[in-house]
Amino acid sequence: MTAPRQQTLVIDLKDEAATADLARRVGSLLRAGDMVALRGDLGAGKTAFARALIQALGDPDDEVPSPTFTLVQTYDTPAAPVWHFDLYRLSGPDEVIELGWDEVRADGIALVEWPDRLGSLLPPERLDIALSFGPEATARRATLTGHGGWAGRLGSLEQP
Repeated sequence: MTAPRQQTLVIDLKDEAATADLARRVGSLLRAGDMVALRGDLGAGKTAFARALIQALGDPDDEVPSPTFTLVQTYDTPAAPVWHFDLYRLSGPDEVIELGWDEVRADGIALVEWPDRLGSLLPPERLDIALSFGPEATARRATLTGHGGWAGRLGSLEQP
């Protein structure tokens, strides 16, 4: 049995503009059926990353609120429908099904904050992005781990 392919890339982000630039570059690689799992402590930049990615795929002037209270927000983009989930308040994977999980997995792009709440629904083919605080107040470190087909796509995200 062959081990699943996995590739990791670490990118230091000096400020929110660098985070938005990375989000645009990730967005250019997304297609229907993809899942991006956003991990990190509160305030690490998961929602800022998701906002920049959604605006890059659609209209840069779109308002992209955090789905903390609505649990999911959807956006029509030329690439595919984007579903932005914030699962922080969920107690388990069964609640995700009620939010349209099967629908997004069929033909959309899933951006998921707090993906650990997915449990066994977490797909093996995905891009994990862990955001952590950097040495400066505005700095972040992004650790991207591509699973399956995403392992091959990560190389194009390396900074020149």
